[in-house]
Amino acid sequence: MNKQSLITQVEWDYLNSQFGLYEYGATRSVNSVRASDLLDEENCSNYLDRLTALLQSPSKMITASQFFKRYAFVTTVPLLYAMTVYNKGLDLSVENCFLESSPGHSWLEHVSLANIEVEMPEASERNVWRNTVILDHFAGNLGKLIAVMSKVANVPKPILWENVAVRVLSLYEKRIGVTGEQQEQFRGRADFQYLIHQAPGALFGEKQNPISRFYGKPTFSSVSNTPTRVRKTCCFYYEVSSVEEYCSTCPKLRS
Repeated sequence: MNKQSLITQVEWDYLNSQFGLYEYGATRSVNSVRASDLLDEENCSNYLDRLTALLQSPSKMITASQFFKRYAFVTTVPLLYAMTVYNKGLDLSVENCFLESSPGHSWLEHVSLANIEVEMPEASERNVWRNTVILDHFAGNLGKLIAVMSKVANVPKPILWENVAVRVLSLYEKRIGVTGEQQEQFRGRADFQYLIHQAPGALFGEKQNPISRFYGKPTFSSVSNTPTRVRKTCCFYYEVSSVEEYCSTCPKLRS
């Protein structure tokens, strides 16, 4: 049985400073949007239209891709960090997330949570608990939003899922378990392997695991002096960059 717990102030401060996670109400802006509202096709389309104008994006498809790169960072990254490092499950379901923006400053400054209570697993039931944490966020939040945005913006789902995968891979390869204590390193390896190689598609709301296909061995190339994992899809960041800048992992640089 999972047990209710409180996230410590030190833990919350870290999630706030590193990933932009806030408690709803303390920082609510007039531009606050409940994530679940975007599951309505008309609301989602209107939201992307406003964001397209703000980003001066050439199309709604490209806007949706940029949105999901940011959305994955402010939701999925803190969820997985708390799950692995703190062994605590945050509620990042679509109903509990609010998108916060500051006019003239940021189009998705951070995400705030209405409920910041967490659940911790009994040691013998961590794998079952981990499935629940993943299911609630990936299938119940990301998967639903991806399905709607793919439809209203005509953006291929693999682009949006790779935007999520890039965040997941970076988190576990560059941040979690790198300098942490032994227990953190152990959970980091176990959770990473599970997410990439073992988690069934149902936990993501898909027939197959949509993250695993984007995991590959980094390689050297003519445009990089260090091994780099090249993306399989282009996120079209260069289309909204003021200097037409490509991501370092962009497949167009290797074509």
